[in-house]
Amino acid sequence: MSDRRPRCGWAGSEAGMVAYHDTEWGVPVSDDRRHFEFLLLDGFQAGLSWAVILRKRAAFQAAFRDFDPVAVSSFTEDDVHRLQGDASIVRHRMKIEAAIGNAAHLLEVQEEFGSFDAFIWSFTEGRTIRNRWSSMAEVPAFTQESERMSNELRRRGFRFVGPTICYAYMQAAGMVNDHTTSCFRHEEVRQLARR
Repeated sequence: MSDRRPRCGWAGSEAGMVAYHDTEWGVPVSDDRRHFEFLLLDGFQAGLSWAVILRKRAAFQAAFRDFDPVAVSSFTEDDVHRLQGDASIVRHRMKIEAAIGNAAHLLEVQEEFGSFDAFIWSFTEGRTIRNRWSSMAEVPAFTQESERMSNELRRRGFRFVGPTICYAYMQAAGMVNDHTTSCFRHEEVRQLARR
């Protein structure tokens, strides 16, 4: 990138990563389809880098019907085989099956709570956790909140939702502000935080 604004170290210099860092990461999400997108993408990220997933995001969007949980929940074994043959996404059978199952469980949560948003934000009491890390080395891999979220999601049948994946999801969905204090986005995202 041409500008010299200070950023979190993980953003690097790849245009897609920088754009994601600068416009999306840490911005509070309230739309259930966006929640499903991050839940799905973070599940597929397990064992891989976020940069790999971000490069394939458009392909995931096409393969998983624009991240529509109603459509994805109705996928069949034929769809699993189709997705396993799609070289533009991560072709991991267990992750594919988990995404389909997670879509169905998300719909169950919507039925119970009115929205997935209302349910998922309950783990932070409806507020963004505002951290003040001076370096990425201070940022934890998981927290008590992500452990509670993981346990409850697993209890409800969700898969690929361990505490570390849940924390990455919380960071992406703006449930925590983990931009370092030296990053130009820290204050901008703080202003957007749910209170």
